[in-house]
Amino acid sequence: MPQKFYITTAIHYVNDIPHIGHMYENIVADVIARHRRRMGDDVWFLTGTDEHGQKIERAAAKEGVLPIELADRVVAHYHELWKKLNITHNDFIRTTEARHRVGVLEMIRRIQERIPDDIYLGEHSGWYCQNEETFIPENQVRDRKDDSGHPVEWTTEKNFFFKLSRYGERLLAHYRAHPEFVFPETRLNEVRSFVEQGLKDLSISRTSITWGIPWPGYPDHVVYVWLDALTNYISALGFGSGDDKSFRRWWPTDMHLIGKDIVRFHAVYWPAFLMAAGVELPKRVVCHGWLLRDNQKISKSLGNVVRPYNIIDDFGADPLRYYLLRDIVFGQDQNYSDEAFLSRYNADLANDLGNTLSRAIKMSESYFGGKTPPVPCDDSELLRAAQMLVPEYFTEMDDLAFHRALEVVWKLLVAINGYIVGSEPWKHFKEHGADESLSRVIWNTLEALRIVCVMVAPFMPTAMREALGRIGADPDDIDRQAFEWGGLPNGAPVRVAEPLFPRVDAAVYIGGTMSNPPIETTQAVPPDLTKISIDQFKEIDLRVGEIRAAEKVEKSKKLIKLSVFDGESERTMVAGIATKYTPEELVGRKVVIVANLQPATLMGVESNGMVLAASIGGEPSLIAVDSSVPAGTKVK
Repeated sequence: MPQKFYITTAIHYVNDIPHIGHMYENIVADVIARHRRRMGDDVWFLTGTDEHGQKIERAAAKEGVLPIELADRVVAHYHELWKKLNITHNDFIRTTEARHRVGVLEMIRRIQERIPDDIYLGEHSGWYCQNEETFIPENQVRDRKDDSGHPVEWTTEKNFFFKLSRYGERLLAHYRAHPEFVFPETRLNEVRSFVEQGLKDLSISRTSITWGIPWPGYPDHVVYVWLDALTNYISALGFGSGDDKSFRRWWPTDMHLIGKDIVRFHAVYWPAFLMAAGVELPKRVVCHGWLLRDNQKISKSLGNVVRPYNIIDDFGADPLRYYLLRDIVFGQDQNYSDEAFLSRYNADLANDLGNTLSRAIKMSESYFGGKTPPVPCDDSELLRAAQMLVPEYFTEMDDLAFHRALEVVWKLLVAINGYIVGSEPWKHFKEHGADESLSRVIWNTLEALRIVCVMVAPFMPTAMREALGRIGADPDDIDRQAFEWGGLPNGAPVRVAEPLFPRVDAAVYIGGTMSNPPIETTQAVPPDLTKISIDQFKEIDLRVGEIRAAEKVEKSKKLIKLSVFDGESERTMVAGIATKYTPEELVGRKVVIVANLQPATLMGVESNGMVLAASIGGEPSLIAVDSSVPAGTKVK
């Protein structure tokens, strides 16, 4: 049954332009929001920026600008990046906005009104981490640094304090009553252990800085950044204002999506503040892991930041969105690398998804005049595969197991490719033409691909909209009913176009240079073939290979670039067979290859091996291998 769903991300600190760690969190939230919307839920998605505090004050002073000028400049980068990434947030809150100040002051007022001694004036000394905007326990300080390597400084101030110490038992009771409150369970255990050790009262104002919200009645104090920042989740809804209908509609939030490093603030401090103010607690705090480089958290202070801009400019946002959700087990840490991204891009997107789409569209164009087949099919192995896999997909999405949800999608893709290879539509067309049997085969293929695109749509919205349009489906039809078999229209135009995900030479891309313009070359055959011995023949490594991807070589009439699995790995080969075979009919075919041939460059593409073919009147004819023979099998 449709329901309201309020999702928030942690608002990001504007001391620097956003990096890939910031981006990951909002992509995850966007995937969740898109999926919930299409399932019929009424979704409100909030993100924003945290703009007060000592770091920003010092950074602005160093540049000789006002803090708000620094914040305005960095916030523009957030808006630009969220637009490039197709983040579909409903609202963007800045803690420098008037509506936010109203909410913070209302939070303080309610706490003081309900339990006056929950907030009191006192003096505090301790190790303060500017980077995290918090005091660090002395047992976590080594050589004037915290556990994360951030510098700390000894600070003594007269502050307002919140009696956090009186909320320990209430928090533990809430964790017991609501074990789903913090996800994953490891983070809940961490929070519970922290509270069980005993809570100390919390400083909630600062006098050593001026960039923040002034404490009511005490202009020399500013509100502690975490009390300030956390209140954004309700101030954005009109909390404390004359118009709080959005607050009454959407609060409590269904999901705070945050990084694991700030779970204490969201699962201890924030619910304690809300309890004191008499405001309902959030339903769930969901923690994702860190993106790592060299097994360290990606952050500016550690100097290992990965910027997403070049990747987005070169590949578009969708491949990066896919990679981050496919390679990362949600809730766990994950090492990021350009090599891993490119490997996933070529294998999953260029080969599996892109080539299967191109192949199916090309067959529909060739066999049925550029339209979807006229005869549908309501009983096939692909229908049964889809009926089995779609419920699995829903389960994984509900469990926030995004990598497993995408694995389910790829199971359907594997089934589609197996169906094409087993049906051999190109052979059927040559022998029987475009009859009803062929129509059902191609329609089944396109219909299963339509369901694949619908499942992938929250992850790659732009690419899947394009893919749906190419196969003759409605690009806007990705809602719950679109998962049902039979949604592909008959006689709708299909569109052959450039590859949706052009294959990339990883070595060239990472090296940062492109090769010279390609020149087509051929290898001459000597006129007199010298006989060789059996020992010489044994030196030739002949084995069975499986063609997993194929595409025409640009500016060549006869060359096709192949990705061939040799039983151990995929290798690129270039074969002069385009006059006889189309790329679409080659994928999935078993062939004989020479595996230990020295590499040769043809039209700028390095070929690592040779595909064996006979020549009949100058026309190539590939040596056939039974489809049951595994790739890598030796040919003797």
